[in-house]
Amino acid sequence: MADVLTPEQRRKNMQAIRGKDTSIELKLRQELWKRGIHYRKNCKKVYGHPDLVFIGKKVAVFCDSEFWHGYDWENRRGSIKTNPEFWIAKIERNMERDREVNEKLRSEGWTVIRFWGKEIQKDVVSCADKVVAALGDCSVLHHKTN
Repeated sequence: MADVLTPEQRRKNMQAIRGKDTSIELKLRQELWKRGIHYRKNCKKVYGHPDLVFIGKKVAVFCDSEFWHGYDWENRRGSIKTNPEFWIAKIERNMERDREVNEKLRSEGWTVIRFWGKEIQKDVVSCADKVVAALGDCSVLHHKTN
């Protein structure tokens, strides 16, 4: 399928893509905050700069968009028509980096949770439940009193 946007339109679209505080991150963060669960975001002290970090519990959460992190890659890689050499190499490097980050964090005793954006959009409650389950006991929870 040919790109329906002009190169200038595509460039503007790509420039507008955010690396942090994305809509999927915000949605998951809101659900956790609503439950009284506090976290650090994009913590530079933790390898891979997870989107959400629970330092005391060693839980790292990543909210991965389908395009940038290669969801269903075997089926989708052939659909990239504009500058495929660049984009295929970039996305495959992102996927490799994700694996490296997972391995390093796990070797250091971290629990790594990765959600696809569509998982968060479809059922943020279940995603938040998975984070809560990984956190285990309530010592990291800060329940609000009304």
